[in-house]
Amino acid sequence: MPLSPASAGGLAGPMRRRILALAAVLLLLVALLLPPAAAASASGGWSWPLDEPRVGRRFEPPAERYGAGHRGVDLEAEVGAVVRAVAAGRVTFAGPVGGVPVVTIDHGRERSTYQPVEARVSVGDAVSARQVIGTLLGTHSHCAAACLHLGRLEGDDYLDPMDLLGGGRFRLISPDGDPPPPPAGTGGDLARPVGGPVTSPFGMRVHPITGVRKLHDGADFGVPCGTPVHAAASGTVTGSGLAGAYGQRVVIAHGPGRSTSYNHLSRRGVAVGATVSQGDVIGHVGSTGLSTGCHLHFMVVDDGVPVDPLPLL
Repeated sequence: MPLSPASAGGLAGPMRRRILALAAVLLLLVALLLPPAAAASASGGWSWPLDEPRVGRRFEPPAERYGAGHRGVDLEAEVGAVVRAVAAGRVTFAGPVGGVPVVTIDHGRERSTYQPVEARVSVGDAVSARQVIGTLLGTHSHCAAACLHLGRLEGDDYLDPMDLLGGGRFRLISPDGDPPPPPAGTGGDLARPVGGPVTSPFGMRVHPITGVRKLHDGADFGVPCGTPVHAAASGTVTGSGLAGAYGQRVVIAHGPGRSTSYNHLSRRGVAVGATVSQGDVIGHVGSTGLSTGCHLHFMVVDDGVPVDPLPLL
């Protein structure tokens, strides 16, 4: 006996819902099975390729495709340090380029390069984020000490790796909810003079240019050249000029025994004798003096002795 239109319509509704539910399950399974490598660099983040990264010379794109520049970022480390993949992908090259051992990983739209690295992976290997891909070599380095040169490419164009490592020119935040608080230290009386990551803290280290082990008498903040530098506290400018290895420098006295200084500036914005308030722009970040790249070397001196600035911010 043929079904009436009403009966047929009654069966179509439940059947349609079952088909749609099955399709949804299949789509979910496909999404779970797809490899994540192609979207790795588009997701907005890379992980650090070293366990204890210290940023040296930063990205300096050339004015022309084949002109002079620095097509990546140098990360200082010890010889033999493990090198990890910044994101999931597939190894497309592992071998010498101009005598320098290089590993290249394809992440879909972009590629990451690592040198000089003794590879522990081979061409065609699929790697996950933070997987060990090799060890840092002490030879074939263009740094004064051992360093990993990390590159980022989209096609033939070099891009700044720090933009995906969290230390680039911009920080992307969600438009929903309250804005995040400004960068800060541990709750001291001084305001942070610039944003950006701390690329070299206060303490003993091997100088990246001279190779001498000595006190690093301030904290380095990795920010691009031209970034405004703000006074950490109110005070009077007692120094403004060239200061040997410190380059262009501004010094501010804040009261009995304490002063702050802002070093390697590209230009100074205040003169000796000027009164400044906390947060005033007193200059701009540069790489003058004995410097490996754009950064601010920030110092705090108490009673003539340099102290660690970070607990005071």
